[in-house]
Amino acid sequence: MTTQTSPHPTHRAFLIAGPSGVGKGTVVKELVKRKPDIWLSISATTRQPRPGEVDGESYYFVTDDEFQAMVDAGDMLEWAFIHRKNYYGTPRKPVEEALKQGKTALLEIDLAGARQVRKTMPDVYQIFLMPPSVEHLEERLHGRGTEDEEAIARRMVTAREEMAAQSEFDAVVLNDSVARATEEILHIMGEIV
Repeated sequence: MTTQTSPHPTHRAFLIAGPSGVGKGTVVKELVKRKPDIWLSISATTRQPRPGEVDGESYYFVTDDEFQAMVDAGDMLEWAFIHRKNYYGTPRKPVEEALKQGKTALLEIDLAGARQVRKTMPDVYQIFLMPPSVEHLEERLHGRGTEDEEAIARRMVTAREEMAAQSEFDAVVLNDSVARATEEILHIMGEIV
């Protein structure tokens, strides 16, 4: 897909958002694999770890009380209550530290978080990852095998709302192939010519 605007060369913070199941995590892993100097933000969440997830690497897994304490202290760059079930958010201090060190920072968040980041970090360049189709997205959610039908139905309602907001982003990238989507995002980020 065509990007809507070009990032200014001084952009050092980028975020990738998109509906649940679109492959944000897979694309982000490929980005970091291809360009290990990209600093990847780790989100905090109140949900339970999925198999294979590690605290402090996949997410910071915290209790509701711990999350609320971070919010109250102003330690969250963005946060939201997702799928009417769990809190997710981006701790502010690690992102600010990475930027102070001159690193390219990458945040992987949802639509609500992206909207908050626009207010708290207006210079962040926002990329929306789009699925090839709604049906493809639903197949991916079923294929993960991590959620029941009710959870998938909730995610699909949210996904339709998120996809309707793609025009709010600086760029829209179609995830029809992880390799192609990764290449396009790297180009947007200025990491390749």
